[in-house]
Amino acid sequence: MITTEQKEQLRGWFAGRLPDDLFDEPAEVTVDREEITVVGRIPAPRLAEDAPAAERAAAVTARIQDFRERTRETRMAVARDAEHRFRRKVSWGVVCDGERALFTHVAAPVMTRLRQPERQVLDTLIAAGVARSRSDALAWCVRLVQRHTDDWLGELRDSLEHVQRVRAQGPDADPGREEAADSSPPGTEEG
Repeated sequence: MITTEQKEQLRGWFAGRLPDDLFDEPAEVTVDREEITVVGRIPAPRLAEDAPAAERAAAVTARIQDFRERTRETRMAVARDAEHRFRRKVSWGVVCDGERALFTHVAAPVMTRLRQPERQVLDTLIAAGVARSRSDALAWCVRLVQRHTDDWLGELRDSLEHVQRVRAQGPDADPGREEAADSSPPGTEEG
């Protein structure tokens, strides 16, 4: 698990490395074991106040596509540096006029063993047309839990970080290793 300090260092690196004019405001940077996702706000297209929804949707889609093509080289250079430094893939996305679009992202496989009652839940979602496969059904379940338990998951992550800090101060802790771990960038492993 990545500590809060490592996340802050990573966000700071991106804040310093991204060109100031790339996004309208500081980018949202999220990270897990496989991926760093950078999402920034871009300006909405200028339209008449009474523009129909279809016109607005087409304009936003065009603005997002333009941004993606126009900034590709810059984003790729930042991603190469970050992937080398943090040993994770970098994915990009934008928010434009309330519409969130991810350009690329990692779909990491997750192996799990489910008993029959759990498989039946997934199969029910497939039969109801909610999902196309067990994999889709499981992803749907994870999104549902995430949507309804963000506060609880946040508290759990905070508790896990506290456990890591306390464990690092225990009698078996190597004082030199703790100092080395504090100085290493997020995503690197001490050997």
